[in-house]
Amino acid sequence: MPGKKSILLRISPDLSEALARWADDELRSVNGQIEYILREAVRRRTGRAPAAADDAIGKSGESGAKDARG
Repeated sequence: MPGKKSILLRISPDLSEALARWADDELRSVNGQIEYILREAVRRRTGRAPAAADDAIGKSGESGAKDARG
């Protein structure tokens, strides 16, 4: 995908299996689950979503939610 940075992540087999089960439970790929976890951690730590998340889901989702309530 353009605009995404690839990183190498070394984790224990136990953690890898746990992430795979969690991702499966939420119908995500392991990569998608890790990205979700990291995005949530950044949002909780800083009080705002990373810019890429705002572009993908935040801005359009917020405006739609306001329109539906109003």
